[in-house]
Amino acid sequence: MKYFKEREFSCQGGCGKGYEDMDEDFLFKLDRARGIAGVPFKLNSAFRCWKHNKEVGGSENSSHPEGCAVDIACTNSYKRFKIITALLEVGFNRIGIDDKFLHCDDDPAKPKELIWVY
Repeated sequence: MKYFKEREFSCQGGCGKGYEDMDEDFLFKLDRARGIAGVPFKLNSAFRCWKHNKEVGGSENSSHPEGCAVDIACTNSYKRFKIITALLEVGFNRIGIDDKFLHCDDDPAKPKELIWVY
């Protein structure tokens, strides 16, 4: 990966899982999106084991434990526009928008072409 370090994908619950548990195609697309956006992607959350997902209030069908989701810190409209545009360009079509972060996932078990607001 050109724009990320493996440790950025580590489960914050301390289980030792992370980068190796992420979906390879997801990582490739995320790295491409970062290059296109031209702005840093600070990951608030990437891989989560099921235990940590529950601890942080993640949904029971979260894509984070499946290794195909990240939350990207984002607090201004300019950066939000650049990141969302890049995510869509590389083929992500499941994006959640919050005041403080953007969620993107590529979960094949979930409906496609969905953008939501938290």
